[in-house]
Amino acid sequence: MAAIIEVKYFNTFLLKKVNKLQTRPAPGYGNIPVWNGSMGIPAAKGGYPRPNGNAVPNNWVIEESRINGGYNNTTVSFGAKAYLVEEEPNGTRRGNSLIYSGIFNSRTGINNTNVFSVADDIVKSVDPANGSIQKLYAEDTNLNIFQELKVSRALIDKDAIYSAEGGGTVTSANLVIGAIQPYLGKFGISTDPTSFAIYGRNKYFSDRNNNVILRLSQSGLDEISSANMVDYFRDTLGGLTVAGVEGKILGGYDIYNKQYVVSTQEPNNNTIDSGYDTLAYDELVKGWTSFFSYKPDQMFSLGNQFYSLNSGKLYQHYSQSATRNVFYSDGVSGSALTATNPTAGTGYATPPSAGVATAATSGSGSGMKVTFTQAGGVVQANTIAIVDRGDNYQVGDTGTITTGNGAATYVIATINNSTPTSITFVFNPSVAASKNFKTVSYEGSNGWQVNSFVSDTVGRNLNFSNSNWVNSEDTTTQVYSYTQGAYIQGGIQYYAGFNRKENLYVANLINNSPATNGEVGNIQINAGGVSYNTMSGIKGFYATVTISTDAVTNLGGEKELFAVSTEYVANNGY
Repeated sequence: MAAIIEVKYFNTFLLKKVNKLQTRPAPGYGNIPVWNGSMGIPAAKGGYPRPNGNAVPNNWVIEESRINGGYNNTTVSFGAKAYLVEEEPNGTRRGNSLIYSGIFNSRTGINNTNVFSVADDIVKSVDPANGSIQKLYAEDTNLNIFQELKVSRALIDKDAIYSAEGGGTVTSANLVIGAIQPYLGKFGISTDPTSFAIYGRNKYFSDRNNNVILRLSQSGLDEISSANMVDYFRDTLGGLTVAGVEGKILGGYDIYNKQYVVSTQEPNNNTIDSGYDTLAYDELVKGWTSFFSYKPDQMFSLGNQFYSLNSGKLYQHYSQSATRNVFYSDGVSGSALTATNPTAGTGYATPPSAGVATAATSGSGSGMKVTFTQAGGVVQANTIAIVDRGDNYQVGDTGTITTGNGAATYVIATINNSTPTSITFVFNPSVAASKNFKTVSYEGSNGWQVNSFVSDTVGRNLNFSNSNWVNSEDTTTQVYSYTQGAYIQGGIQYYAGFNRKENLYVANLINNSPATNGEVGNIQINAGGVSYNTMSGIKGFYATVTISTDAVTNLGGEKELFAVSTEYVANNGY
């Protein structure tokens, strides 16, 4: 007669015996057993030590359920078998599914975060056609789900009940993750969860598949990249994949300036001065306000400060004690030095007062290239012989500059490794009228210069001398800052660039473009050996202007700019 035998399963542990070779032969020494597995039996309890040498054959493993492995010793408690037989033991990766564990309650001491019951429905899946889930963000009683091609939200601790007519109501339910509701619009986060940032109810992220930057708010998804930056983001995000390798898109919210900052970085580019763009979006103006010259590895806000990481180091932005416009710079760049405090030399009645230096290579050696502003506002480039320190010149380094006028000795008094701030904008008053822009002025602090003031083009004209088609536009020479353009001649102070009048910095615009067919050309006069253009004004319907900080005034200090204006006249009534 057959009988049913009840089989009890023990919770067991494995014990492994190995033979340890002795390092010194002596009487009584040989191969001794060593126990390993589950930390082994402690030597203090009469067990063997754990192995720490070479093993030899004839090792074996036993499965033990009794404490210390003794005969009839206490066994570990009976329980369910510790494993189940799986027909398909291979793991599966479900990139479009969510799974949740048991609850955690610190007040009652319940911690079931490692419990995933197969008896409960703990898996919630989204449409796999929209790609894998890249980012989850819990917000109040909703869970935002960011897939590669779609953004959805799942109800938490509630569910939606739909009627036959399609209407729906939200009701409480015994569910952890309820119905999944997609947001309107075929947008996702691509494979760039690092672009995600949040402030208040607004969530920002990129979608490189559609070449856009998005904001998710209570009103749904909005393309903030369409704020006059459609072409830029189309070209930039579309060009981040090089030879099949994807670049990075990093995002962070600057709580100090209330801006969303995004940095696009090309792949395999570890330099800090190329292959990237970092720019900011401001909700107050509903537009992109500025490009920055730093390349972060990560960005975040803490308290009321904005921080970023670069090369494993943490940096605080907007520090009042740091040099302005210097990002992640530990050394001194030879591309921004200022040679001052000259001593008069032979042939210099009034030697230049300052010069902006840039690193230059000549033959097998390197030197420092210095641009000096001399009397009359003339710019002259020379090489100053200074001790070669690579790019690490130091305050106190001296050198001698020699020109046709003689020689003078210079001492590097200040070193500036800050990056100039520049702003580009368009003057377009009286849109339908052709104008002559005569002056440029600004309200702010000293230290701003005009890099370019360029009119609109009139289209391609045929150059009959060489049969080439060329664009024609009016341009002006650089307008120096108030300090940079200052010089003394005959004991009188003059300014080759901006002059200050009633706390307003004003400069005339001198046209330096060649005359086109039928146009009166520039007439040059010579005063004191210096040639000057006499044709003033920039002609056109509009003008594109770039203004920036100089490399002379209050290096690394604060420079404010409130408004820029121009004086113009209409050309002959048309």
